[in-house]
Amino acid sequence: MQKQPSSRTCFICGRENDVGLKMDFYNDHEAKQVISEIIIPEHFNGYPGVAHGGIIGAILDETSGRAILLDGNKDDLFVTTKLEVKYRKPTPTEESLIAVGWIIRRDRTRAKVAAELRRADGTVTAQCQATIIKPPKSYLESCNWAEEDKYWRVYED
Repeated sequence: MQKQPSSRTCFICGRENDVGLKMDFYNDHEAKQVISEIIIPEHFNGYPGVAHGGIIGAILDETSGRAILLDGNKDDLFVTTKLEVKYRKPTPTEESLIAVGWIIRRDRTRAKVAAELRRADGTVTAQCQATIIKPPKSYLESCNWAEEDKYWRVYED
């Protein structure tokens, strides 16, 4: 599988974010999915042993949005305009989980994407559908993406 790029400060994938999850994402071209393994640390509990819903939503948001990078174009950046999360079962902390994302449909400037968070036995604990759009150039300029872009790369394991 092909590893996707990560950033420096992103909460989900940022390599230099001390409180972030530092998730790695891989393209599974055969399945047409993006995949990541994650153990959610206990300090992200909502209830003891159960991940906080906001953390789950953030993981699903990132995973679904990263499906847009399945074509290997690392500069094909989109932002979420709508995210609908369904919590199916409690998502445990301190247990290996698999996040899987895919594209439902896509055109040049927008896409409908989806993701699931699964336990090792395949039980789906949460899922989402999201609408993502290609941001205007002014948005990337306003958040100084040109400076951060040099950190948007594939990091070695």
